[in-house]
Amino acid sequence: MEDRRAPGLYLELADAESEPYGRDRAPQVAGRTGVTRATWWSNQHPDRDDVPRRLAEFATLGVYELGAGFTPPTVPEGVSGLHFATTPRPGQGVLGGDVTNGLLLVLISPRTPDEGQALRDWGDFVHIRHIAEAAVPGYRMITPYERVGGGEPRYLHFYEMTTDDPEATYKSMTPLVQKRLGGPGTPDYDGWAWHPALRIDYVNTFRLEGELGPG
Repeated sequence: MEDRRAPGLYLELADAESEPYGRDRAPQVAGRTGVTRATWWSNQHPDRDDVPRRLAEFATLGVYELGAGFTPPTVPEGVSGLHFATTPRPGQGVLGGDVTNGLLLVLISPRTPDEGQALRDWGDFVHIRHIAEAAVPGYRMITPYERVGGGEPRYLHFYEMTTDDPEATYKSMTPLVQKRLGGPGTPDYDGWAWHPALRIDYVNTFRLEGELGPG
C-alpha cells in the first residue's frame, strides 16, 4: 500500500499457508471488479497470548485494496472475509519510497453500539496519535477503517511497516511510547493503552509473501 490511501480494504483470514493461498485463492479475488491490488501475508506470531482476542487464529492474511464497484465474494471453507471502508479522519504517519513489507493488524469493537464514536475518538486522538508521534523505527502509516455494513470487528487499525522483522518492530513500539507518557499505572499511559469502550478482537503481525495487480 506504499504511499496510497485505498478507499476500502477487503481482508481474508485464511487457514491455508501463504504459498497455496497466493496460488489458489488470491488470483480469484484479485480478478473481481473493484480490486486494485492483492497482497498476502504470513502470520508472524501464531496463537499469541499477550493481548486479548475474540477471533480464531489463522495462518495467512489476504489484503485487497479496493476502488469502486467491489462486492465481497463467497468465501470457501477455511476463509473468513471482512470488508472495510476508510473513516472520515485520515491515517497518521509518513510513507516514503520504501516498500511496505510488514503489517500490524488491529481489529477492535466498542462494547456497546452507542460507544462507537467514543472509541473512534480515543483511537484517533489518543492511541494512534501517540504511536505516530513516537516515530517508531520501521512504522510508517497507520490508517483507520470501519466495517462496511456494521458488525464486529467494527474498526480496523492498519499499521504499515518497512522491516525485516514485523514482530520485533511491533514489540519496540510500547517502550518508545512509555518514554513519552510514563509507564503502566501512570494516568497518561493508562489512558493511551485502554479505553472503557474498547473490546479487542484481534492483534497480530504479518510479513509480505506475494502480490498481484488487478485482474
